[in-house]
Amino acid sequence: MVVGDGILTPAISVLSASGGIKLDHPKMSNDVVVIVAVVILVGLFSMQHYGTDKVGWLFAPIVLLWFLLIGGIGIFNICKYDSSVLKAFSPVYIYRYFKRGGKAGWTSLGGIMLSITGIEALFADLAHFPVSAVQLAFTVVVFPCLLLAYSGQAAYLTQNKDHVIDAFYRSIPDGIYWPMFIIATLAAVVASQATISATFSIIKQALALGCFPRVKVVHTSKKFLGQIYIPDMNWILMILCITVTAGFRNQSQIGNAYGTAVVKVMLVTTLLMTLIMLLVWHCHWILVLIFTGLSLAVECAYFSAVLFKVDQGGWVPLVIAAAFLVIMYVWHYGTVKRYEFEMHSKVSMAWILGLGPSLGLVRVPGIGLVYTELASGVPHIFSHFITNLPAIHSVVVFVCVKYLPVYTVSEEERFLVKRIGPKNFHMFRCVARYGYKDLHKKDDEFEKKILENLFTFVRLEAMMEGCSDSEEYSLYGQRTQRSRDFLLKDNAHTSSSDIDLTISTVDSIVPAKSPLHANNTIPSSGRESSQTEVDELEFLSSCRDTGVVHILGNTVIRARRDSGIHKKIAIDYIYAFLRKICRENSVIFNVPHESLLNVGQIFSV
Repeated sequence: MVVGDGILTPAISVLSASGGIKLDHPKMSNDVVVIVAVVILVGLFSMQHYGTDKVGWLFAPIVLLWFLLIGGIGIFNICKYDSSVLKAFSPVYIYRYFKRGGKAGWTSLGGIMLSITGIEALFADLAHFPVSAVQLAFTVVVFPCLLLAYSGQAAYLTQNKDHVIDAFYRSIPDGIYWPMFIIATLAAVVASQATISATFSIIKQALALGCFPRVKVVHTSKKFLGQIYIPDMNWILMILCITVTAGFRNQSQIGNAYGTAVVKVMLVTTLLMTLIMLLVWHCHWILVLIFTGLSLAVECAYFSAVLFKVDQGGWVPLVIAAAFLVIMYVWHYGTVKRYEFEMHSKVSMAWILGLGPSLGLVRVPGIGLVYTELASGVPHIFSHFITNLPAIHSVVVFVCVKYLPVYTVSEEERFLVKRIGPKNFHMFRCVARYGYKDLHKKDDEFEKKILENLFTFVRLEAMMEGCSDSEEYSLYGQRTQRSRDFLLKDNAHTSSSDIDLTISTVDSIVPAKSPLHANNTIPSSGRESSQTEVDELEFLSSCRDTGVVHILGNTVIRARRDSGIHKKIAIDYIYAFLRKICRENSVIFNVPHESLLNVGQIFSV
């Protein structure tokens, strides 16, 4: 629904602003107005890649001037035409309105809904402003000016009832009509930008939760980390927005579609807020009941009204929402099935140890970085690799990239290194952890950082005494107690009991689950350990100089032959198509093409 909002808001905002031209030129056809709106939309979406950081300084003056002007015009119209409209603030009149209008009065709430649209995208403003700034602006400026503006239009209509369709532009005094038209167009662009940013924001969050196909996310601001740009979605939104604008042409139908999208976003937001208040904020149930009851009383009234307008354009956001729901559900289903297959088909350490240090193959000089989604265990793709090829690299590092439910992960806390098996196997695991802000961020030194942390691990491991080779250590100098709770969650697939986080200090590194040694400084090992460290570091260095190969697993899923037709369509066609068009891991990790080796396997679900 938010995506649908991101499509409909630019359409109705720009089309409404462009309609002001026709009032000054009555003979102008609707086609010209649509063409002007389309041109503005193309320009708006074409400028998205610059980000709002470079033009954001213009938004505040434009919006402030817009609200002051509509508030001032409202005061002018109230004083000039009919000041008695201020009686409308009494709740008695809404009761009389519904009693007099009956069903028609009730369904008119679907149009009245348009007067408060935009508030459903407030969460996107948090990428630009603090909460207090948003609260102050809405309380002091936005709300009073909107009340004055609509009251002024009502006063104007009391004496100009034939102008109800174009009440906004017709109620503007002639002397400031064109300046107001320019400000209105700019304000429409700003409003469109807000919902586009909201769409990008919610898609990025869905992406972080594995509920959306992998797309490129560009951070457009160094100061405001929440300001992002998603190229693929930008052009999809532009095409759909132009289609809606050119296809409907009728502002009333677009308004019905817009109102339907907005009220449903509000309704779902209220229901989710109820869960947040109960499960996260732990609010008292009475407070939750009051909030939910008051909010649903208002929103359900508007929701019941827009249901009458589904056949008058309200079906558009439903179709858009259904299409994106199918895409997200199929992608999440396929991703989970792939992960479950890899989890259940992990290679046992007994099998690895049975192969011996050579793994039953020829160990050729070099380092092999094997990418996997598993934060523990040896992936099945590795056994598939060594059973089909006669050689493997002298050093094997299993690289797992995890996106965590935190804003960002500092460079010092990003990498966790672990040894797999005895030292003479020369097998390691490296978990690279990224937060929301770090999603898909191009890292030109990713390979270099992995190897640096690998060398650091070997040096630190040599300082340890009495620790098994399979213990896991973090490699940063400051304490990481705060990482214990969530920094290595395997996206809710790995239980906390399987995770061995550590506490590190400059002088010692000990497992976090060994409290008996937590406060002891372990001295460096003797000459034998030091010599072993030097030999292994020299071995790793020579392998690094020989070359590094990136091995990517490509697990393809297929629906079983006895599966239903709906499952075959979802897996064999929709999911396969999404996998084909979305970003490949080699692009995400910035893997050099000449150093890339893809290993594929197929399994059925």
